[in-house]
Amino acid sequence: MRKIFISALSGFALLLSGNPLLAAESGYTVTDIQRMGLQANGLLQAARSQVDIARAEVTSASAFPNPEVTLMAGPDSKRLPESETGPSSMQRQVTVSQPLENPFVRRARIGAAESGVEASLANLEQARADLAAQLRVQTYEFLLRHDLADMESDIHGLMKEIQRRIKLSVELGETARFELIRADTEVMTAASRKEAASLNTERARIALQKLTAGALPAEFNVAASLGDPVTLPSLEALRAELPAANPEILRLEAEQNRARLRIDQERASVLPSIDVLYSNYQDKQFTSNTAGLSVRIPLFYQRRGEVDAAVSDAARVRETLDYRRYEIDRLLESAWQAMEIARRRVEMFEGGIVKEAEAALRVAEAAFRLGERGFIEVLDTQRVLRNTRSELLQAQFELQSAAAEIDRLRAHYPKE
Repeated sequence: MRKIFISALSGFALLLSGNPLLAAESGYTVTDIQRMGLQANGLLQAARSQVDIARAEVTSASAFPNPEVTLMAGPDSKRLPESETGPSSMQRQVTVSQPLENPFVRRARIGAAESGVEASLANLEQARADLAAQLRVQTYEFLLRHDLADMESDIHGLMKEIQRRIKLSVELGETARFELIRADTEVMTAASRKEAASLNTERARIALQKLTAGALPAEFNVAASLGDPVTLPSLEALRAELPAANPEILRLEAEQNRARLRIDQERASVLPSIDVLYSNYQDKQFTSNTAGLSVRIPLFYQRRGEVDAAVSDAARVRETLDYRRYEIDRLLESAWQAMEIARRRVEMFEGGIVKEAEAALRVAEAAFRLGERGFIEVLDTQRVLRNTRSELLQAQFELQSAAAEIDRLRAHYPKE
C-alpha cells in the first residue's frame, strides 16, 4: 500500500512539474531563466544570422566562374562596284570565353570562407556565453535586492515595535518625549530604506525581464538563493580546458587561419590566368571555327600591395591572439581569486559573526523590554546586525558573480 501511495505521489509531482503555470508559481530556477533568455534574446538571433551569412559565403566561394558569350552581327557595306565585290551579305560571329580558375586561388578562397564560418560560430558561442553569464548575475542580483528588501522590512517592523513601546512609556510618564522623537526619526529612516530596497528589487526584476526579452511574466519567483553551492573544477583543470573552450580564442584562431589563407590566395593570384576561347564566324561565302587561349600575364603589377596587406593582417590577428590568450588566462585567475575571497568572507560571516550579532540584538531587545537598557543600545546592535547581514549577502552575491565569470570564460552554460 505504501509503494502504491509513493508511486501516485511521484506521478502527481511529475504532472505538476510539466505544467508551466504551476512551474511559474513555484519559481524559475537559474537554469530555466538562462534557457529562456538564450531562446528569446534578439541579439542571439542576429548572431545566428551572421552564421547563415558566412555559410552562404562558402557557397559563393565554391562556385565556378560563368562563361561569357559575345554575339556580333551586321551587314557588309560595298566600297567597290558589285561587279568586283559580288552582292552584299550579312556576317555573324559568336565568341564563347570560359575562364579556367587557378586551383590554388580557389582552394584558398574556399578555405578562407570556411574559416569565416568557424569565426561566426565562435562569435555566436561568445554571445551565448556572455548572455548566459549576464542572466545568471542578474538573477542573483535580483535575489540580493529581494533579500535586502526583506531585511529592511524586518528592521522597519522592529523599529515600529520599539516606537510603540517608547510611545507607551512616554504616555505613562516613564520615558522622556525626546526618546519618542528619536524613535520616530528611526522609523521614518527605516521606512525610507525599506521603500528604496523595494524599488531596487523592482528595478532588478525589470532588468531580468529585459534580458529575457519579455519571456518572463510580470510577476515571477526565483527558485534559488544567494547561498546556492558553487562547484567548479580546480584552477589547473580550468586552465587546461580554457584554450579549447573559450569562444574568443577559437574565433581568433579561425581568423588567423583565414588570414593565412588570404595570403595564399593573394600570392596564387600572381600566377597567369587563362581563358579558353571559341569563335564561330559566318558570312555568305565562308564559315570559320576557331579556338584559342587568352592569357593575362601580371607583368607590371604583381599584387604586391594586396600581399603586403594580407601579411600585415595576419600579423595583427596573430599578435591579438597571443595577447588575448594571456589576458584571458589572467582573467580566469582573477575571477578564481575573487571567488576564493568571497568564499572565505561567506564562511567567516556564516561561521559566527552573523549569529553573534543576532544574539546581541536579542539580548538588547530583552534588556530594553525589561527597562535595563535604553533605545540607543538596541539601535546600535541593530545597526551592527544590519551591516553584518548586508555584507554577508554581498559576499554571497560576489561569490556567485565570480563563478558566473568563470563559466563565461569557459563557455559553460545550459544549452537552449
